[in-house]
Amino acid sequence: MRIFLFLLTNAAVLLLISILFHVLGLGEYLGQRGVHLNLDSLLLVSAVMGMSGSFISLMLSKWMAKQFMGVFVIEQPSNATEQWLVETVARHARQAGIGMPEVGMFDSPEPNAFATGMSKNSALVAVSTGLLHHMGADEVEAVLGHEISHVANGDMVTMGLLQGVLNTFVYFFATIAGYLVDRVVFRSGDDERAGYGPAYYVTQMLAQILLSILATIIVMWFSRWREFRADAGGASLAGRGKMINALRALQRAHDHRDLPGEFAAFGIDGGMASGLQRLFMSHPPLEERIAALQNQR
Repeated sequence: MRIFLFLLTNAAVLLLISILFHVLGLGEYLGQRGVHLNLDSLLLVSAVMGMSGSFISLMLSKWMAKQFMGVFVIEQPSNATEQWLVETVARHARQAGIGMPEVGMFDSPEPNAFATGMSKNSALVAVSTGLLHHMGADEVEAVLGHEISHVANGDMVTMGLLQGVLNTFVYFFATIAGYLVDRVVFRSGDDERAGYGPAYYVTQMLAQILLSILATIIVMWFSRWREFRADAGGASLAGRGKMINALRALQRAHDHRDLPGEFAAFGIDGGMASGLQRLFMSHPPLEERIAALQNQR
């Protein structure tokens, strides 16, 4: 239902933008300058290209975690630690009103954890061996509550769809920019049947790079916002004191290192950054997250 409603909203946005282009006469404006584009078709093609990658990534997220991060899924607990992890996740899942996720572990000296999956009732929650080594039971319980909150909030789906929408507009506007430079500045052709000149490919590539950077800033802003919400969820499930102590334990850990690729945004610890790097942080600074919990009422 969450996916359906989000797609319906995106379709409405695309329709509104298409109507706006016609009202403003953007197609006619471009046509007068030798850029003969069917904007509706371009918008549809851009949406298919932009959304398909995000959906494929979302569908394969659990498989990728197991294959590339070496996540061992606990199907039958073989010791007390594994039994406790499964029971704690099950309790949090019941409290959050979601289906029981798969529970896994991956070998890493850094304390970290993540949640991923196509839906809130078919997710994977995994913790690193370093997390179990550096944290006590209460702190691990809070981390698991944080990850379960990500699942219950549908953050994996929302992040994937947001990235898909932004990819759509990156390709759409980069293509228009390529046409404008190629046809207006370099005049490589006077209608849509003319072949593309080198300026089209160069401009589109540069525009995609620039617009992708801007899109990444937006995605990372949303990622930081949802971390505060997941912290609040972890505090609700495990207790605010336990959640604060878990974040403080992360502060004490040295040699912060992000999870690889797309999993960095879903980890409990997003590392450290300063200056302009803050714009590309998937997680807020730990001191800000602790302060937010301390000020929570």
